[in-house]
Amino acid sequence: MQVKVQIHKSIFNDIYLPFLGNRDRYLIFYGGGSSGKSYFIAQRYIYLLLTQKRCNLLVVRKTGDTNRRSTFPLLKQVIKKWGLLPWFKINESDLRIVCRLTGNEVAFAGLDDVEKIKSITFENGELTDIWIEEATECAEADINQLKVRLRGGNSTKQMLLSFNPVSIRHWIKRHFLDSGLATVCFSTYRDNKFLSDADKQALEALKESDSYTYEVYCLGHWGILGKTVFDAAAIHKRLLSLKPPVQVGQFLYDYDGLKITNIRWQEDPGGCIRIYRLPRKQDRYCIGGDTAGEGSDFFTGHVLDAASGVQVARLKQRFDPDQYAKQMYCLGRFYQDALIGIEANFDSYPIMELQRLGYFPQYVRQIPDTYTGKLEKRFGFRTTAVTRPVILSRLLEVVREHPDTICDQGTLEELLTIVRNQQGRIEAPQGGHDDDMMGLAIAHAIREQVVFPPVAMPETGERITVV
Repeated sequence: MQVKVQIHKSIFNDIYLPFLGNRDRYLIFYGGGSSGKSYFIAQRYIYLLLTQKRCNLLVVRKTGDTNRRSTFPLLKQVIKKWGLLPWFKINESDLRIVCRLTGNEVAFAGLDDVEKIKSITFENGELTDIWIEEATECAEADINQLKVRLRGGNSTKQMLLSFNPVSIRHWIKRHFLDSGLATVCFSTYRDNKFLSDADKQALEALKESDSYTYEVYCLGHWGILGKTVFDAAAIHKRLLSLKPPVQVGQFLYDYDGLKITNIRWQEDPGGCIRIYRLPRKQDRYCIGGDTAGEGSDFFTGHVLDAASGVQVARLKQRFDPDQYAKQMYCLGRFYQDALIGIEANFDSYPIMELQRLGYFPQYVRQIPDTYTGKLEKRFGFRTTAVTRPVILSRLLEVVREHPDTICDQGTLEELLTIVRNQQGRIEAPQGGHDDDMMGLAIAHAIREQVVFPPVAMPETGERITVV
C-alpha cells in the first residue's frame, strides 16, 4: 500500500529539501556539528517508509549497541513528533521499526557483527537502503561489504553516509568525494534554522578560544579533531584560493649508465611532479628533499623561489632511490641548476648519486671530524635534535605569516594533519606522513645558501662619502 503524505516544507532545514526524494546510488551528508543533518536523515526515512512502495532500510554503525542510543531513538522521535505512532510498530528489544501502512521496515546493526548483517531479512521484500551513521568510524572494507548487500533485485538501491569530517587523509574523502562517486550535501550549524541563538553564540565563541575545533567541528573542514600544530585557519583560507598547476608530469631522459642527457618533459596527469610556476631566467631556486625513511614511504622534493620563498613545484612519489635521484637531477637542471638539499639521515644514496652524475649545486653542511676536531664539509641536510625543531619553527612561521607562498594542495592537506605528541614533538599522527612537511621545511632552511648574482647599481653620477 502506497500512501500519499502531505508535509509542510517548514519542518525541514532548507538546505536539505533538494535531497528529500533523491535516489542516487550514493548519497553523502557531511559537514560541521549541530547542522541538523542526522535529524533530517531520520525525517527523510520516515517520509520514505510512508511513501515508497518499497523502502527497507538497514541502519549501520561501527558497533551495534550505539544504534540503541542514537539512530533508533532518533527515528522514534520523528515518529512521535509527527503524530504517527499508530502507523508504526516499534520493537524495542529487536530494534525493528515497521510501517503498518506499507510494510516497509527498518533494521539496525553494527559492523562488529558481520554475520548478523548478512542474516538480516525483511518480511516485505528486499533491502533497498543502507544508512551508515558516523561513517568515518568505519573501515573501507566494511563499507565495500555493505555495497554487496545492495546488489541485485528490482528496486532502486541507495547507500547514504553521514559524518563529520575528521582526517583529511580519510579513505571516505578519496573513495566517495574526490572521485565524484557520490552526490554530496555539505552543511554547518549556520544552515540549521532550528538552532537557538544561545547555541549559535556558544559555537561562534570557539573562534577565539579554540580556532582549530571551530574550523573542523563547527565549519566541517577536513583535518584532525585535536590540536594541530600549523595554523589551520590560514591553511583552510589558502586552500580556498589555490590555482591548479600549470603542468603535471615527469622528466624523461637518456641514461648510459654514467650520465644523463637529452632531458625532456612528459605531460602526464598522474605524474609525480606538479609545476605551479615555470622557471624564470632572473630567478634563483632551491629544492628541499625528504627521503623515504622512519616509517615514510614517499620521496619528496619542494622547489622554492629562493628570494620570495614561493613554492613553484612539488615532486612526490614512491621511488627507488636511484629513480628519485634522477628525477631530482632533472628537476634541478630545469630550475636553472637549483641548489638541492636532500635529507641525509636515512638514505644518503640520492645525495651520492647526484654527486656521481655531476650535480654539484648541493647544500653543504659542516660537521666536526671525530679524530681531528676540524670542521668538514658534507653534502645533504641532516635533521637532528637541534636542527629539526629549528626548521619546523621556521615553517610554522611561514604557514602562519605567508600561507600564500604554499601552492600545492597535497602539501597543505598534510600540514593540517600534523600534531604534537605527548612529548611535544611535532610529527604526523599514527598512520600518517610528514614527507611534505619535512621536504618543505628543508627547502626553506637551505635558502640561505643560494648564491644570487650581484645586482648592478644604476649610475647616478653621485659619489657617496663614508665618514
